[in-house]
Amino acid sequence: GSACTSGSLDPSHVLLAIGRVHDVAHGSLRLSLCEYNTDEEIDHILKVVPQVVQYLRSMSPVWRDLQEGKRQYIL
Repeated sequence: GSACTSGSLDPSHVLLAIGRVHDVAHGSLRLSLCEYNTDEEIDHILKVVPQVVQYLRSMSPVWRDLQEGKRQYIL
């Protein structure tokens, strides 16, 4: 989606339009970088994002179902 919809809780209409299922589109993460980002900022993101993803997954019934084989993972 566009930057103007980045605060929306709806899944990305772009991901839905290319055929991603709702759960996958809803669970997507968009990061925007530019030439002004520093190496330190990128290193910080690479350190923090996996921790945040792990925390969010721990609260997700969809992720739990995937881990327990109750859902099929579809990109």
